[in-house]
Parts: sequence; structure tokens; C-alpha cells
Amino acid sequence: MRPLELADKIDQGQSPVVVDVRTGFEYRSGHIPGAISAPIWKILLRLAPLPRDRNVELVVLCELGPRAWMGKILLGFLGFRTITLLEGHMAGWRRAKLPLAM
Repeated sequence: MRPLELADKIDQGQSPVVVDVRTGFEYRSGHIPGAISAPIWKILLRLAPLPRDRNVELVVLCELGPRAWMGKILLGFLGFRTITLLEGHMAGWRRAKLPLAM
């Protein structure tokens, strides 16, 4: 999913669940509004605050991409069916000058 497409969905109240797999420090330094913080280690230990509904649409991101791919695979193993990656990840979101929450 492209950053502008996600921003439009957020604005329209039709946002998928945005899963930020960066570290807690990275998340607190600025994240997509409404995103949940779910670092890879928390997903592995099943400590991340993930939705119960495994059919919900997830958009996964990290800073540049590698951790998001790992997150996508792990979330698939946990039974989530609709998982996409944010194109450009947080770096792309910032390049597009889209809003950040702190």
C-alpha cells in the first residue's frame, strides 16, 4: 500500500490496522497516527497488542523494510490472512511529509 493511499484511508476512517514493528524507541520518536507498536520480539513472544480477528486487514511497516518482511511472515504464521507492507515504510511516509504522532 502506498503512503498516500493509507493516509486517505486513515482520513476517511477506513484505515486497516497499521502494525509498526520498529523498536519502542523508534515508535515513540514518531509513528503513523493510530499505528500499534508491535516490535518483532513482542510478536515472537505473542506479547504484541494484535487484533483478535485474524481476517482484519493489516499494513506492516518498519523504517526501511527488512523487519516489516519478518513481521509479515510471523503474522502470517499467527493466522492473519490479509497482510500488506507499506511501500517505502516510515522513510517513505516521512518523505511524503505525512503527519506523525508522538
